[in-house]
Amino acid sequence: MASLRPVTYETVRWEPQGQRQLSGASPKYGTYRPTVPASIADLDLIVPPVVAAEAESASREVTRFDAELGGEIAPFAAVLLRSESAASSQIENLTASARAIAEAELPGGKAKRNAERIVANNAAMRAAIALSDTIDADAIRAMHRALMVNEPRHTPGEFRTEPVWIGGGSTPIGATFVGPRHEVIPEAIDDLITFAQRPDVSALPQIAVAHAQFETIHPFTDGNGRTGRALVQAMLRNKGLSRQVTVPISAGLLTDTSGYFAALTSYRDGDAVPIVERFSRATVLALANGRQLVDDLRDIRAGWNDVITARSDSAVWRVADLLTRRPVVNAALLAQELGIESTNAHRYLNPLTEAGILVETTNGPRNRVWRSPEVLAALDSFAERAGRRG
Repeated sequence: MASLRPVTYETVRWEPQGQRQLSGASPKYGTYRPTVPASIADLDLIVPPVVAAEAESASREVTRFDAELGGEIAPFAAVLLRSESAASSQIENLTASARAIAEAELPGGKAKRNAERIVANNAAMRAAIALSDTIDADAIRAMHRALMVNEPRHTPGEFRTEPVWIGGGSTPIGATFVGPRHEVIPEAIDDLITFAQRPDVSALPQIAVAHAQFETIHPFTDGNGRTGRALVQAMLRNKGLSRQVTVPISAGLLTDTSGYFAALTSYRDGDAVPIVERFSRATVLALANGRQLVDDLRDIRAGWNDVITARSDSAVWRVADLLTRRPVVNAALLAQELGIESTNAHRYLNPLTEAGILVETTNGPRNRVWRSPEVLAALDSFAERAGRRG
């Protein structure tokens, strides 16, 4: 076993990449310093007792939250997954309202660019959960493929074959961070997977370190942050902390993004404690926010029972249940989710509209959309509570 070592750096010559040098742009020639990640396969992850206790307490809270929902998993699993995807995207400055995201998910719907990318992130999260039985390089590539499916220039599902950097302009010369040379990525990912699969490391510290190592490797040309947080969700399932629902940890990280990024920097400097602490605290914050969202949605749905006048066997009730997880609907969605014929959709949507539960947005007779303002407001409140405070 070995303790965590700081990353080292190589010196590599940067040559012109086929574009004329623009006045005032980054230097045309020079050297840059790609990161060389330290091996963690045999890392002896030791943190101070108080940090270990905090991580263990957060882990227990995850398990308790998962169990609390019991038979209510169906409506809340999708909502929490979408909330995690939106928060993870917001860390990358990709923001959209709950309404825009829900509209982007509609069959045949038109999506705004940011909302479309958040929906893609949701697909990456679903892929992560579906693949959580086996954490390996193929699973990571599949997460990225789902995330970047509409961005072919970033080679979805393929490790990069070119430099990547953060800051520094149009070349990596003077960049704040330069990812490892692409030639070392397969070996570095194998090393990460070996660590992630070890049964002898406490789960939440292991997940935090695996995430930090992934971000250090930066194996893709884009989408590394969102893929790395999808990996967190896969590992939460793989380690048995969450079994049924998504814990929106990104919403906790979003409360202090500067602290999150500083913890990643500390990790690269050889100190894993800050990223473990950040994950523990983010988990607790996310669970409190998630519980509030669940309570809000329960209250909204219970309130509808007093204003819906349909017969007890009417599909109106099934539509009302659907709205807690899909707050924007159209006829195609009702057919897809509930098997209701498109021509009959108005029979079940009109009573909910008359009761004030739904509001119709009509962009022509063939593009009728209904939304639940109450549910959308609850989702936007979740995002506002997470906020960007760092």
